[in-house]
Amino acid sequence: MARLLSLAPDRFRCRSIVPNIHYCLCIFVSYENLLSAVKRNFYILTSNLERVIKPNVAALREFGLGPCAIAKLCLAQPWLLTCNVECVRATAVCVQGLGIPRGSGMFRHALSAVAFVSEEKIAAKVEHLKKTFRWSDAEVGIAISKAPNVLNKTKEFLQRSLEGRLRPRSYVVKFLKANGLLDPDRDLYSVLVVTEKVFMERYICPHKEAAPCLAPDYADACKGLMPTNFRFT
Repeated sequence: MARLLSLAPDRFRCRSIVPNIHYCLCIFVSYENLLSAVKRNFYILTSNLERVIKPNVAALREFGLGPCAIAKLCLAQPWLLTCNVECVRATAVCVQGLGIPRGSGMFRHALSAVAFVSEEKIAAKVEHLKKTFRWSDAEVGIAISKAPNVLNKTKEFLQRSLEGRLRPRSYVVKFLKANGLLDPDRDLYSVLVVTEKVFMERYICPHKEAAPCLAPDYADACKGLMPTNFRFT
């Protein structure tokens, strides 16, 4: 409580402080989490509890978020507790429009990614993803549904990812499929999102004998030295 008071002692004269603290402590579970959220949005403690905060929490519940998901979401985006409830609903509807169903494990992450971002900017991000990675509508939908935080990435970050990680992996997948070493129906995105360690274990190491040059060719590609073709010998 003392640390909350130190943030803005003059505002503790507001009558809403005590009930807001009690209610929000139930949301965030611990004082540490509450303090972290309040540091970024002090209006959590001064907004009208009945007309603002509770309706926003209720709206999140309507879209399938449980107590744990709401706590994590509001810790990442504390302004969702104090904005207009229609803004909360519009954000949730936007997430559904991206192909992420309410109640799914990624719904919270997507809400966090698109909160307070205009529909125009989101649409522009989607188009940029399609152009950068040459994805179809279906592929970009899969990408966003599995990793909605991609909508937060800058164009520069996406370009670096394309050059240093995604393009080399796409060449590996193309090589493996062309030579009958990988299921032709394996979607590219599932290959792109795994960690480097998992990628090596699944797509490089098992083919050391069949394609001994695959590992060095991939290493060169990651350095920007893209070979014209991955080689068997």
